[in-house]
Amino acid sequence: MTKVVILLIILLASTPLFGQRKVGKDAVNMNSCQGAINIFDDGDFDMQFTGRGDNSIKGYPSLKGIDEENFLWISFIAPSEGDLTFTGSVKKGYLQMVIFQEMSGAICIDLDNASAEILRLNLSKNNALVGLDYKVDSSYLYSLHLEKGKKIHLLFATNEKSKKDLLLQWKFIPENRVQSESKIVDKRDDDFAPTLSFKIRDGESGLPLIAGLVIEGQKGIQGLYTGSDFFFSISRRVDLTIQCDIEGYFFHDSIYEITGTEDIEISIAMDPVAAGKSLQIEEIEFIPGSSEIMVSSEPKLRRLKDFLALNSELHIEIQGHVFALGDNSYAAQKVSEARAKRVMKYLIENGIDKKRLKAVGYGNTRPVYKEPVRFYQEQANRRVEIVVL
Repeated sequence: MTKVVILLIILLASTPLFGQRKVGKDAVNMNSCQGAINIFDDGDFDMQFTGRGDNSIKGYPSLKGIDEENFLWISFIAPSEGDLTFTGSVKKGYLQMVIFQEMSGAICIDLDNASAEILRLNLSKNNALVGLDYKVDSSYLYSLHLEKGKKIHLLFATNEKSKKDLLLQWKFIPENRVQSESKIVDKRDDDFAPTLSFKIRDGESGLPLIAGLVIEGQKGIQGLYTGSDFFFSISRRVDLTIQCDIEGYFFHDSIYEITGTEDIEISIAMDPVAAGKSLQIEEIEFIPGSSEIMVSSEPKLRRLKDFLALNSELHIEIQGHVFALGDNSYAAQKVSEARAKRVMKYLIENGIDKKRLKAVGYGNTRPVYKEPVRFYQEQANRRVEIVVL
């Protein structure tokens, strides 16, 4: 029996930190580098300070302002290349934070030698909340980009010698946001009717993506669904309007003509958002010769606003383009600028931070079709384009 109890204690002491759990009461030396808590996965964690500090950072003159009475150490190894974000908070007092990078393969020795690099530092005594995010303010520093296998140590310090709780919301965002798992939504209710299927895939890798799919146009199947592969019974001709959204990707809107007489499989390739990539929005229309947005463009503007709200870290350039023959004229240039600014005004008025937006007009200098001969080609040249910065 004694051996079983000892083994159980060893297993509990070595269990990694996952999910929502209370830790700290039975951990050893969490106030020291050697006793750092290992985080292996995203989650919300409720940790406990020990009420003690240590002298492991005494070799860093820049850290003289840190409170050495109450430390809590955390260790993390990046499972892939990506960005680290988190929020740490205490209910009482203030919270300080330092992030160190391992240099020699033994980070605690690096700390003793004052050779570990300081990656992020917040020593303010005015905040009960600190963290990393894509938005920076007095509490948040910029997210930390890590290569695969890179090891860091995080030091949290607080002012009271008590075993207060540290609430930690942890999220590591891989460079490749592709979700490898699938989710099948099967709504077929007629064994003899043709099958209409939608498959949501990453446009670069071809792997399944779990996305939000809105279907409009037929009462029996219209609605909002979440999944990667969708199956419906359909037995008559109909035009379906499809909207597809997933964080980290440009939204996809299309109208599909469904015959209702045969099986139809539609693959929707989602384009990952990245710096320099653009999204053309041809359906934002203006009264000819002006920057006045037509009422019919309101749904597309809402889609753009929702996209920016879903991807709150993005900064974009709103580009105005006009259709005009010949060289770019002063009038064409001014109209394109005014249209871009009008779209930016709409987004700001509907809750998007103006610091994320930039409006630029290009007149008719960047046509999609240099010599348009059809109306849809002229419309493609008369457009608003969103470019990720």
